[in-house]
Amino acid sequence: MTAWDVEIDAAGLLCPLPVLRARKRLLAMQPGQVLRVVATDPASVIDMPHFCSQSGDTLLSSDQDGAAWLFLIRKGSA
Repeated sequence: MTAWDVEIDAAGLLCPLPVLRARKRLLAMQPGQVLRVVATDPASVIDMPHFCSQSGDTLLSSDQDGAAWLFLIRKGSA
C-alpha cells in the first residue's frame, strides 16, 4: 500500500463535492505528493477516475472499505 501525504474526509458528501474537495486540495499540493480521499458517495467510483484523467493527476488506487471508498491520487506536474 502506498503512503499518502494528505487525507481528506468526504464521507457523507454527494456528487460533485468529493471531487471538488479533492481538486481544491490537490491544487495546494506539490507534484508527486499523494492525496487520500475517503468518500461514501457511490458515484465517486466513477467520478474520481474521470477527474484524474482530466486533471493530469494519477489515480493510484481505489479500494472499498465497508461503505467507504478510499482513493489514492498522485498530484501531477501541472
